[in-house]
Amino acid sequence: MELLQMPELVGLSLLLGLLALMATAAVARGWLRAEEETSSRSAGQKANGLPLDKSSRSKKQKQHQRIRKEKPQQHNFTHRLLAGALKSHSGNISCMDFSSNGKYLATCADDRTIRIWSTKDFLQREHRSMRANVELDHATLVRFSPDCRAFIVWLANGDTLRVFKMTRREDGGYTFTANPEDFPKKHKAPIINIGIADTGKFIMTASSDTTVLIWNLKGHVLSTINTNQMNNTHAAISPCSRFVASCGFTPDVKVWEVCFGKKNDFQEVVRAFELKGHSAAVHFFAFSNDSRRMASVSKDGTWKLWDTDVEYKKQQDPYLLRTGCFEEASTMPCRLALSPDAQVLALASGSSIHLYNTRRGEKEQCFEQVHGECIADLSFDITGRLLASCGDRAVRLFHNTPGHRAVVEEMQGLLKRASNESTRQRLQQQLTQAQEALRSLGALKK
Repeated sequence: MELLQMPELVGLSLLLGLLALMATAAVARGWLRAEEETSSRSAGQKANGLPLDKSSRSKKQKQHQRIRKEKPQQHNFTHRLLAGALKSHSGNISCMDFSSNGKYLATCADDRTIRIWSTKDFLQREHRSMRANVELDHATLVRFSPDCRAFIVWLANGDTLRVFKMTRREDGGYTFTANPEDFPKKHKAPIINIGIADTGKFIMTASSDTTVLIWNLKGHVLSTINTNQMNNTHAAISPCSRFVASCGFTPDVKVWEVCFGKKNDFQEVVRAFELKGHSAAVHFFAFSNDSRRMASVSKDGTWKLWDTDVEYKKQQDPYLLRTGCFEEASTMPCRLALSPDAQVLALASGSSIHLYNTRRGEKEQCFEQVHGECIADLSFDITGRLLASCGDRAVRLFHNTPGHRAVVEEMQGLLKRASNESTRQRLQQQLTQAQEALRSLGALKK
């Protein structure tokens, strides 16, 4: 009986095996079809701008997380004379400007924002700032108006000036409103600097060709200056608002007077004087706070300090007061800042800053690798106690110890010659304050 049942068992086994194969094939075909539908649905959603499903979103989130991790880290810098660092920008800072009342610092970056910082917070742990957004563009240069109620910026993509008005709110903050119309486009080459006269009478813009434009506040060009310097590397308005100066490929700094009538009506721009003495192109220059001194740095590897308090209409030329050596200037572009009292000269090359005493012409301090990028701007605050620099996403603030030492040297010299007791007391008080500042910073020389 068992032998007779064997063929039936074999047939049944074959039938069950065939059914199992068919089931496996059906499952495989269904899985492939589901995969194809998922991929085609994802592609269709992407093409039609529809949101992806959760699995696709999670993959994208992981990719974004990897991208975020690959962003460059903020450059770290420490020094005993570092007073603070302002770090709210998410892009590289290209320009900064202190307000004339000393209360604010404006910075602009390629993150499409302008930040307004309170200077009274500079020595605190927390640094407050107010943000103004630049719609569909970003600012490369920024300058406060003399009354500190507005600021102007140069737009990177728009290639023009935009005015922002500052309106104070009840809570003490500000609302920033851009003027409905920007200045007309006039320059044909990249802009190197902008400025507003402290008198509020005119605005200056300078481009890298040989053009400097003088504007009124309504956006009309008053005068066009051709510097005839092959190309411009820097241009600026003097703090007294009388002069506009430029430097470039030629080995001199040219200075013009912007003349206005008794009724504040614009008259003309006339050549005033030149700073002659360098033997190669001039990288940069700066004025002292009273416009009676100027400093320049050249590709010939030197910096110079000038007395510009001259009667140029009587053909009197500026006097050269001091020449110092700065070899870095012969191999790379440099910028400088002159302290308000002209006692200290700050020179920046690459990512390093060098401080010189202008009385003796000696280097007193050097800060190396201050920023992760080349230094884009350098400026003393209006008191001269702090030096600010930018070159990456941060502004770094330094104590001006050479400035305090210069005050000590000057007061000691004046005390020896002072004959009036009240004068001696005043000089002694200034001397003591400078010595205390140096002692608190651990920089008082014994």
